[in-house]
Formats: sequence, C-alpha cells, structure tokens
Amino acid sequence: MHRLLFALDPETAHERTLDLLALWSERGPLLEASARCLRVEDPRLRVEAWGLSFPNPLGLAAGMDKDARALGAWWALGFGFAEVGTLTPRPQEGNPRPRLFRLLEDRALINRMGFNNRGAQAAAERLARFRGRGLAFPVGVNLGKNRDTPLERAAEDYLEALRVLEPYGDYFVLNVSSPNTPGLRTLQEGPFLDELLARLRPATAKPLLLKVAPDLSPEALDQVVALSLKHRLQGLVAVNTTLSREGLRSPLAHETGGLSGRPLKGRALEVLRHLAQAPLTLVSVGGVEGPEDVWERLKAGARLVQVYTGFVYGGPLFPRRTLKGLLRLMEAEGVRALRELWA
Repeated sequence: MHRLLFALDPETAHERTLDLLALWSERGPLLEASARCLRVEDPRLRVEAWGLSFPNPLGLAAGMDKDARALGAWWALGFGFAEVGTLTPRPQEGNPRPRLFRLLEDRALINRMGFNNRGAQAAAERLARFRGRGLAFPVGVNLGKNRDTPLERAAEDYLEALRVLEPYGDYFVLNVSSPNTPGLRTLQEGPFLDELLARLRPATAKPLLLKVAPDLSPEALDQVVALSLKHRLQGLVAVNTTLSREGLRSPLAHETGGLSGRPLKGRALEVLRHLAQAPLTLVSVGGVEGPEDVWERLKAGARLVQVYTGFVYGGPLFPRRTLKGLLRLMEAEGVRALRELWA
C-alpha cells in the first residue's frame, strides 16, 4: 500500500491517505482493536510538559492533518500526541498545484502549500467530536493568518482562530515561520513579534508556543527567546521548513517552498542545542527518521519530538518501530524512564 501511494502524485497520495485514515478514525471498536496491536504502551516513555501528560514523546507535526480529520488514527498508530493545522480563521485554498514534491534521492519533501485548510470553525467541530470520545491523547493546534490579511492586522487573525479553537486544543502554536505565506516570516522580527505576543498571550490560559524557522541567525534566535520569556510563552517548536537547498541531489531541488526531511537534520539539531540554553520547553522537529534521532533530540534538550517527512517515508509502522527502538536505546544507556533526562 505504501509503495502504491508513492506511485501517485504527492498531494493526491496525501489526500487519499487522509481519506482512509479519517474513515478508520470513526470506526470505534475496529480502531481500538488496531491500537492494541500498534501502540507501544510503556510507562518509561511517559513525558510531562505544561501540566499535560504525554504517553510517549513522539508526535505528529503540523501540516500532515491540517483539518483535524484523522485524530483517532494518529492515536491508534502509536503517536504520543498530534498537532493539527496550520489553521486560519477563514478557509483558504492555498497556493496553486503542483505544490508538494518528493525528493526521493534526498529523503525530503518540498512544499509550498500556503496554509490550505477548511478554516478554524470546521476544525473546532471535528475537535469537539474527538474530545467526546474520551481518548487520552494530547492535541496541539497550530495557528496562522489568512494570506490576504495585511501584516499589520495579523494579530487579529491569530486572535480569531484562537478564540474559535481555544476550548478544544491542549496547547497552541503560533506559526510565524512558514516560508509559503508572503511576508509571514517578518512576524519573527523583534517589533512585530513583540506586539503579536503582547496581544496573544492574555487570550488563553493554555500553553502557548512559537514555531521558529531554521534559517534564523543565532542573534535572531536569541531575540525570539527573549521575547518568548518576556511574554511568558511556555515553549518553542524548532524548526519549520527551510529555504536552504545546500547539498541536494534531486532534480526537483529548484522548486520553491519549504524543504523538510533528512537535509534539515543537522540544522534542526544545531538550533535545538542553541535554544536548549533557555528555560523554555522545546519541541524538536526536522529530519527525524528513527529512534536514534529521537533519542539524540531528547538528550540535546527537547522534551517532545515531532515527525512529518520521516513518517511519509517510513510508513504506518514508523511510530511503533521508533518507540521500540527508543526503549532499546534507553536500556543500553541505563535510562530507566525518560523523566530521568530532566530530573
């Protein structure tokens, strides 16, 4: 099945997969029976962050399930949490197709999706139904602005999306680092970010995080940290996709958009180690391909780790294989439970 999907156009494959997973998500007894075979339930993997309990540290990154269609499936496949979005206040189509590319030679993806989603209200309704099922599965909500909203009014979009979704998310992430919405990364700069956080932080008592770009300089990262601490954010998600094309072999390397996957691994780890000096809870994402990457990120200062492209290439058993491998690595180094890393 996984090979058949790779024979399709990348976005078509993504849509068909989500259709199937959304259907599976609604099959309660069948979903639970599958989960008993697929999930790795082990107290050694449990992580506490922001007052939330995560059954394991491996999460699904934003972008895979923008509209919160398949949350039950992500739980059943073995993820410890999922982040939906990016969601904007109003539905939008995103950029013209083609806008998603597989770089097979590099184990990477390039996307220029442009925050295509069905809007905050539709996602809120799905999240409300999922919450009604009572599954112990933390869900983050990634927020963005509509493409046609001027930068000077961006905060209004984030506030509106937050207002609609606030009852249903366990934590919220402000996406100011996607390269596919014109001008969005300007919001990472000091004055824009200061104003945005000043308006957003009082709007929710739930954990609020910021997602940062891998292309920021050390000085710019330090400024993000300073403003995050000033406005009492609970953490950072590091990193988003990159505009760099260094070292790529694929003939599709010239496509515009954000690059994710294996080529981002080194930079994601570098940014994580820089940010780990700050008293913020960190979620690491970018180039995660297996248990060794997860273990390396956790030891480098991440509390949680997310995957997107590694899951696309790794297939549906990726979470189970990764968590089983993580337990073996913990045993080899004498770590009895992940909480020992932060004691």
